[in-house]
Amino acid sequence: MSNIEELTQEAQALYEKHFSADGSGKIMCVMAPGRVNLIGEHVDYTGGFVFPIAISFATVVYGTLTLTPTTDDAKDGTCQIISSNSKEPKVVTFQTADPSKLEPVDPTSPDEWSNFIMGIFTEYAPLIPPGNICNIRAAFSGNVPLGSGLSSSAALEVSFATFLEAFLMDISDINDKQRAIDRAVKCQHSSNTFVGVPCGIMDQFVSSAGLEGCALLIDCESNDYVPVRMGDAPSDNEQAVIVIANSNVKHSHSTGEYPIRVQQCKDATEALQKGVDASISSLRHATMHQLDEAKSKGFVTTDLIYRRAKHVISENDRTQAAKGALESGDFMGFGALMNGSHASMRDDYEVSCEEIDFLVSEAQAFAGVYGSRLTGGGFGGCTVTLVQKDQAEVLISHLKEAYSAKYGKDCDCFVTTPSRGAGVLFVKE
Repeated sequence: MSNIEELTQEAQALYEKHFSADGSGKIMCVMAPGRVNLIGEHVDYTGGFVFPIAISFATVVYGTLTLTPTTDDAKDGTCQIISSNSKEPKVVTFQTADPSKLEPVDPTSPDEWSNFIMGIFTEYAPLIPPGNICNIRAAFSGNVPLGSGLSSSAALEVSFATFLEAFLMDISDINDKQRAIDRAVKCQHSSNTFVGVPCGIMDQFVSSAGLEGCALLIDCESNDYVPVRMGDAPSDNEQAVIVIANSNVKHSHSTGEYPIRVQQCKDATEALQKGVDASISSLRHATMHQLDEAKSKGFVTTDLIYRRAKHVISENDRTQAAKGALESGDFMGFGALMNGSHASMRDDYEVSCEEIDFLVSEAQAFAGVYGSRLTGGGFGGCTVTLVQKDQAEVLISHLKEAYSAKYGKDCDCFVTTPSRGAGVLFVKE
């Protein structure tokens, strides 16, 4: 049984246990994947270039959406949701009659996950025909590790957005390129405005638009992308695969250092505008020469802001170079870019941690490894490693043993390949 089939059965069982009595009409089952970013970290919120893949870990939604005419006796609809990922799964309910009155629950609440659902509902509520009551009953099941840097929150958002589109829009073109991009834009807007996470668009983008067998080189300013397939190495034993290692150190984007990095990038951009070129709208359009000039003129006043900007500018250069290396099968070159990316995140952007640095160091020193780096927002989460195919399982065993010996806890590892983005699994009339 496949990963998606297991999630579907779990979501269906949850739905039937809690909603079968009041469910009626068409049932929709959709999915959206998590992601791993190969290179291009902390640059999407400055309009830069990122290079992620969708992975086989995903969130599945199984449920119904019904529209009935409003009457004097029936004016208010509800959305009732439940997730198997909650420690103690229970139904969470919110009203659908007036989205403007919806408010996020406390981030410390066990129901915090429902903020992502409410936010997405507010984005799609204008599609509900006037004069109708909207009732939603939906069960969620996912296996993207929470807080791992593999975008469990984006998978949750995009899966529900896809669910709503399947009911409220034409289902025949749900996988259209522009439709997938528009969906990602709505999901990012929901994160930024309703949930309060100042994220860029990468996570939602690749979850929505991912293509099987391809990494996506995404321009986060234009919201366009180029699919890139991994090239062939000179020999079979040099062919590369992707290994993910989960440190099991949890992170959160809505609190702590992540919003601080976003503000530091804005501060650096303002310094460049004042000291070098007023047309520099984001760090995506800056060069190291311009950054050095702004520093020499006294507009970049601290080494901290200089290093933050240095990471973003150099990471954009590495990411664009990575496209050619990957598609030509130059895995040594791609690995060197990954290693440079990690050093920059560790030293200039300061978003790594001891456990992640340990996993990266162990991987980089291992025979057959081309490169390794932190992936995701940082402060914990996962590493991504490019390694010769025949060395992947040996590497995984080594990382697990070394991590357990060092920290006394597990390090979950797996080989992954580029998977499909969001879509409809099936419809039951």
